[in-house]
Amino acid sequence: MTDAGSGRKIAVVLFNLGGPDGPDAVKPFLFNLFNDPAIIPLPGLVRTLVARLISSRREESAKANYAIMGGGSPLLPETKKQAVALEASLQTARPNDQVRCFIAMRYWNPLTEDTAAAVAAFGPDEIVLLPLYPQYSTTTTGSSLAAWRKVYKGPGVSRTVCCFPAEPGLIAAHADRIRRAWDEAGRPGPARLLFSAHGLPEKVILGGDPYQRQVEATCAAVAAALGEGWDWKVCYQSRVGPMKWIGPSTEDEIRSASSQGLALVISPIAFVSEHIETLVELDHEYAEIAKALGCPAYVRAPALGVEAAFIDSLAGLTLAALNRTGTAPGGPWVCGAGVVCPRTETAA
Repeated sequence: MTDAGSGRKIAVVLFNLGGPDGPDAVKPFLFNLFNDPAIIPLPGLVRTLVARLISSRREESAKANYAIMGGGSPLLPETKKQAVALEASLQTARPNDQVRCFIAMRYWNPLTEDTAAAVAAFGPDEIVLLPLYPQYSTTTTGSSLAAWRKVYKGPGVSRTVCCFPAEPGLIAAHADRIRRAWDEAGRPGPARLLFSAHGLPEKVILGGDPYQRQVEATCAAVAAALGEGWDWKVCYQSRVGPMKWIGPSTEDEIRSASSQGLALVISPIAFVSEHIETLVELDHEYAEIAKALGCPAYVRAPALGVEAAFIDSLAGLTLAALNRTGTAPGGPWVCGAGVVCPRTETAA
């Protein structure tokens, strides 16, 4: 039996990192990013000084990368499309309730505090906090949720979906996008499938962050959904700074596959929307490396966007959250021993 609702007002808050909407926003966006204690864990004043220095040094190179995409990030427009699709799906499932989706970006507009004010003005009876990071990390989901809890003062009973790395709809959507990209390229095999995720400093993972474990779980599930015959590996991109990062790196795996004469299929496994890491790093920087190395073919599967199976999975996660209290993973994932469990986090 389905629950059509009982006249409640339900707010669904979608969290993501955000991105500059034009050249003038690049430097303040970078400052907000590096001034986050989850990114640079230094005392406040020191962190602020470091963030100002880094954002100044990286401004011009970042502007050049965003210029490739028209001057700004497509992340917000992409997320708005997802919010519209999800809201329509939820309203169909709960016709007697008033459902509204809100977007809260961590480092650029709409910022968390502005979205919190908009949600409070809506006056929800229930709130579902739904980070658009399938794999949990203290640097993404943890940071976004901490910022929300610090500023939201409005009504509503809150439920949180902390992660959904093995949610069946997510897995099906990734598998379908990989198959379609490979078919449209004419299957120029033999090939290696690289699941490329944003990297993290190794010390974050050694501190108990579950991100790497969850990324690997997502990749294994997608590979299983694709079936036999796929040669695949997990790798990590976007390394910055002198610290040791988790690996192997995407660039190293591109070099390895190319040296073996293998075509490449790249899946942005931890990204649900197109943005600078997919449209510039994967589509330009890594593609140029592969071409220079004589890689027979370089095929990139799109990010999930509004893929039907993915939107259905978000709707299912939201509806399931309404039937419980507190914070919990979505889908079959169970937090393992020795990892940071968001259910034990404080709002600080």
